[in-house]
Amino acid sequence: MDLDDTLLDYSGGVDECWLHACEALAGPAGIDPPGLVAAIVETRRWFWSDPGRHRTERTDMLRAWTRITAHALGRLDRADEGLASGIAADFADRRWERMTLFPGVIAALETLRARGIPLAMVTNGDASHQRRKIDRHDLERFFDVIVVEGEMGVGKPEEVVYRYALSKLGVKAEDAWMVGDNLEWDVLAPQRLGLRGVWLLGGAAPHHPRLSGAARIAWVENSGVQHCDSTWILIGGTHQCATGPSCR
Repeated sequence: MDLDDTLLDYSGGVDECWLHACEALAGPAGIDPPGLVAAIVETRRWFWSDPGRHRTERTDMLRAWTRITAHALGRLDRADEGLASGIAADFADRRWERMTLFPGVIAALETLRARGIPLAMVTNGDASHQRRKIDRHDLERFFDVIVVEGEMGVGKPEEVVYRYALSKLGVKAEDAWMVGDNLEWDVLAPQRLGLRGVWLLGGAAPHHPRLSGAARIAWVENSGVQHCDSTWILIGGTHQCATGPSCR
């Protein structure tokens, strides 16, 4: 099971947090906050679009946010490393205030544990950030194994990550499900190893050209169990970041 934008509302309020951080620090420096936010949005899209850079930078998110902000300031001919660092830190603080579990997550995890279903969390990203999220929401008690990219040194969609989680759970691939919001990391890559991949979305289940055969879409809302195309799952929440964390 994935963490960000699956159990935890990681992407909610991102643009608002950037705006408030820019208003607090860039505004007094004579920089138009909405203009800087627009530059940050464009930079963010470019920054995370490269798979190699994405893999490297997501393991140190404060550094990544600082580099994104510095690049955006440079686009406005207002390069200032100190200001970039301050804005990124302010943004990070605001993000932590906003992050919360989706409604129904705890109840769903309690139900799965009560049924004796072994659970693994497999999450990409910064080790300190991911552990802080897990600890803050007391999630470790629900999982038999937790695999964090920043701790393991490798992340999804590398095969070794799923194989490691399976070995720790003591289950075969054909008996396991991978649940998450990222189509490649949480559905297609696990399916290549024989797991069932469940793409967790909020709202109406969409058609996607890369989904076929065993690739199913689960539409789950308000911690109820919904049935879509022969796939069942028990997680709550409504969210949209389904094809990759470009919203970071």
